[in-house]
Amino acid sequence: MVTEDSAAPPGTQTLARGLAIVRAVADGATDLRTLVERTGLGRSTAHRLVQLLVREGYLRSGRDGYVLGPTLIELGFQALHGNPLPVVARPVLEELSEQLQDTVHLAVRDGSSVLYLDKLPGSRGAEMRSRIGHRMPLTRTGVGMALLLDSPQEWEQLYETETSVEPALANDDIETFTARMREYATSQVTMDMEDNEPGIRCVAAPIRDATGTLVGAISVSATRPYMPAARMRGLVKVVSRAAQRISAALGHRTL
Repeated sequence: MVTEDSAAPPGTQTLARGLAIVRAVADGATDLRTLVERTGLGRSTAHRLVQLLVREGYLRSGRDGYVLGPTLIELGFQALHGNPLPVVARPVLEELSEQLQDTVHLAVRDGSSVLYLDKLPGSRGAEMRSRIGHRMPLTRTGVGMALLLDSPQEWEQLYETETSVEPALANDDIETFTARMREYATSQVTMDMEDNEPGIRCVAAPIRDATGTLVGAISVSATRPYMPAARMRGLVKVVSRAAQRISAALGHRTL
């Protein structure tokens, strides 16, 4: 929340307020009253900023209230293509999708959450709630656990924090979760055993750049009937090789 007297560097308070409004709309605020409640701004201040954001295309006003505008879509695509990872990964993701007929994801870590950069929906089974630009918890998604493989010092704290917000579907305790992560760190492949969505399973693997830094992860996901335990084990090498191909395209070399 950005209140009227929030501390901000000189000359930036108006910018911070405008960004708070954009974020509130992205989180589902569609009318002025809700925007005022979410941001803590005065009604007149919020109204002036909304008018400016609509005029500049950052917001759009329609029958259902305020939504994100075309300027953000344009900037979002520019930001996406400014990152080499989605461009480099796309051909490999398309091959995986065609070969397996399952949903394929590309994601990165953004702070304390997973951010999906690409998604190719599968041709069978139920649609998943993930989407490009969507965020998910790190400790209960396959790609999230893959993004944490190099950060064992964070496993317990992140798991506790995320579980306190929403109990894990897998009902793991911390000891069970960290034991899983140690196994995954050894194999460099992670598995979502319906940790995040009932009936949805996935196999994921990390992507590394030329320095060996973990910069992303990919996953193959499907509903339980199409992803029994035996098939998940069979996909370990497939997903791992795909992640290694993307890593190699980013300059990573295995010893």
